[in-house]
Amino acid sequence: MDDLQIRPISFTRFNALGGYARHPRTLLVLDELAYFEADGGDVIGITTRDIEDQDFGGIVMARDQKRCFRGVHVTHFCPTPEAAQEALFAGMREAARAQADDHYQGDEKGQPVDFFTHLHDEQKLHPSFVQLTTNEGYSPARDIMEPMMRWYEDADGNFIEQFQTTGFDQRIWELYLYAMLIEAGYILSREHNVPDFCCAGLLGELYIEAATVGPTMKDGQIVPPPPTDTPEEIDRFLKDYMPIKFGSALFSKLKKKYWEQPYVRGKPFVLAIADFSSPMSMVHSQPALERYLWGYEYPTTRDSEGKLIISPVRVQTHQWGDKPPIPSGLFHSPDSEQVSAVISTNAGTIAKFNRLGILGKFGSKQVLAIREGRMVDHNPNATLPKIFRVIVNAAGYEETWIEGLNVYHNPRAAIPMPMEMLPGAAHHFFEKSGHVRSFTPEFHPMSSVTNHLSPVDVEKVLAEIGDKTHMVWTLKPGDSVPQEDTGKRG
Repeated sequence: MDDLQIRPISFTRFNALGGYARHPRTLLVLDELAYFEADGGDVIGITTRDIEDQDFGGIVMARDQKRCFRGVHVTHFCPTPEAAQEALFAGMREAARAQADDHYQGDEKGQPVDFFTHLHDEQKLHPSFVQLTTNEGYSPARDIMEPMMRWYEDADGNFIEQFQTTGFDQRIWELYLYAMLIEAGYILSREHNVPDFCCAGLLGELYIEAATVGPTMKDGQIVPPPPTDTPEEIDRFLKDYMPIKFGSALFSKLKKKYWEQPYVRGKPFVLAIADFSSPMSMVHSQPALERYLWGYEYPTTRDSEGKLIISPVRVQTHQWGDKPPIPSGLFHSPDSEQVSAVISTNAGTIAKFNRLGILGKFGSKQVLAIREGRMVDHNPNATLPKIFRVIVNAAGYEETWIEGLNVYHNPRAAIPMPMEMLPGAAHHFFEKSGHVRSFTPEFHPMSSVTNHLSPVDVEKVLAEIGDKTHMVWTLKPGDSVPQEDTGKRG
């Protein structure tokens, strides 16, 4: 076992395997320097630097009884990073020689769970779940989700059933939020079952309830959404149909008054919503959410010098068909001051997991992912987004879980949420003038399509493409825009 190979791994891969065991406060005393994995995949390690003393050490992690990575050994501190790495490798080899049950912690409950074996009749399985478990092109997503799901506690007791059948999109949204919160430095408590995420980080506690917009149902059947083939149809879809859909999902959560729970009282409370109302619905629906939250729309003109002029217009109601109108502006409604913010992204899909899986070297090495989409143009006179196209497998491509997340801060919030609680997201603030002030990262995708190709000789393709793996250009009026990322592409 002394010849056991130990190789460096990326931060993305380490986080997927063992980041869920990290306590946020360790980052106050230790800098993480490098990450490693031993052959066989059952032992990983980190080299560290003590922030106060400036000496170096290492942490060895191995799988517990539920196949979760936990700390099993801390090396002595060394004067140099090279000596710390040598001590870490010795500890990793010793851990690899041990019996599996030597690493059991004694506090595990239950046995390892198999999330992907089909437990129901094929006709009951969600089509996207079948794709995830049978298509080589989605193996990176499957393999990055497995270690994550071993840490995710099923508060309701029906996660696997819903993940495989009727609740696939909702469970993926919850898993996305879980990964994003861990990346943002939170630990999650299951001491309480509501709301969905009870988080604690360096800046305090944060409570989040997840919501999704589902399809309209009648007599047990899905009612198709209205057509969006013309500009007029898209306009009605955004101005009334989707605000009502968002309003129904958010208002139902508002009525549950999670903030009255004694452990939530006085802490930031956030609603997290994703649109799964119909295939490709998120192509158009993000502006509808903004319209419903603020209760405003924003027509634009240009002055004599060509500068963009935005003129906020208050929207009072939304109405569709013969149903009664609903008030616009969630943040204007009774009790809404108890909501600190609403967060949303159109990237909380299986495609996100596949891209992060590729970055973390999970799954088949013959999957090529090409991502293209719209990104924010920071030019203050721009009315159209920029377009980007990247190859996810290429050197230099980076992505985080929080990338693409939008945080809509409630201007009437009784307990405001500091921007620093979700770093890396885009933060939007409504001003008294009716305008919205946004703080967005330099690269902030608004939507994207990810094409997964397999089996592919990835190295050969990258060599042939050369330096054309990352491209960005500015849209002009009349240019076509890539569609939204649904994660349901072959």
